[in-house]
Amino acid sequence: MGVTVGSRNGLAKRAEAKILSGERISPEEARDLYSLPLPELGILADARRRWKKKEAYGGDGERIVTYIVDRNINYTNVCNVGCRFCAFYRRQRDPDQYVLRPEQIGQKVAELEAIGGTQILLQGGHHPDLGIDYYLELLHYLKEKHPRINVHGFSPPEFVHFSRTFAMPLEEVLRRFRDAGLGSIPGGGAEILVDEVRRRIAPLKCTAGQWLEVMRTAHRLGLRSTATMMFGHVETLEDRIEHLRRLRELQDETGGFTAFICWTFQPDHTALRVPKLGPSEYLRMQALSRIFLDNIDNIQSSWVTQGPEIGQVALRFGANDFGSVMMEENVVSAAGTTFRMTAADIEDCIRDAGFVPKRRNNWYELLS
Repeated sequence: MGVTVGSRNGLAKRAEAKILSGERISPEEARDLYSLPLPELGILADARRRWKKKEAYGGDGERIVTYIVDRNINYTNVCNVGCRFCAFYRRQRDPDQYVLRPEQIGQKVAELEAIGGTQILLQGGHHPDLGIDYYLELLHYLKEKHPRINVHGFSPPEFVHFSRTFAMPLEEVLRRFRDAGLGSIPGGGAEILVDEVRRRIAPLKCTAGQWLEVMRTAHRLGLRSTATMMFGHVETLEDRIEHLRRLRELQDETGGFTAFICWTFQPDHTALRVPKLGPSEYLRMQALSRIFLDNIDNIQSSWVTQGPEIGQVALRFGANDFGSVMMEENVVSAAGTTFRMTAADIEDCIRDAGFVPKRRNNWYELLS
């Protein structure tokens, strides 16, 4: 790859040689690499990014950075899980709880279409009283009224909740949602895929194994998905690497993940009081993720939590995608972090960082 970094001994030196020749690294090597100086780790991640993008686009493909125009729509804020890290959820008794009707969601989709958007991210809380008819009617409505909009919706914890609430096997729920118009599944609710961590921050949410099984089943049914990681709360470095290992293992099995996105926990207005991590820790974790997840083609820069400037820097730490214009966002902003950008803003950021902006769809196909 024509890249050199500072000299190392032992495990880290062998790991660097593997990275620069396109080979897979082990969890033990990942732990060792994590302690590299941040610029050196960034060089290694950038080498992996350039190699991946040349494979994907050929020629000057390494200069392409993609983004999508979509809108986050939270169909309800009612949730009976009560995660300690969430500032968005409400109980049914709260005066500001809501459930959106299909027509209300349709209006939001029409506003997205008016600016050239191609996708909605549709997620909500674990509402205890909504039956399957609400969801299927909503999906049928969106498919009929807005057939060109991809519905990227309902995270794995929601599907585990649906299976229990509807008293229906998981595969049947997924198949019925797919047939009604669901196009792909976001990777929300992964947090850290280690049950000891999950019990501490979200004891009522699905287990790590259940999250992975939703994705495995969805991939088998032809639904592709993203994968995520929220870090910087109660987990250890070993927990983060175990999370990445489980994602990589499932991707080896199914090939169904289109992209990976990580971000730091935003603690404001939540019940989980921990110090907020800075951008250097975010960049370090993203770089390691790009190196370790050698079978996931795309890494998104999380400017929504880190801000546009760090989002730009992240493009030199393994990211090849600037995520979404995100016409609407409610969950992260409820925790006190609010950044907004238009498509023009995103393209300017990408160009200013030395790359070529390209609009894409959910499957990373470039759009004219």
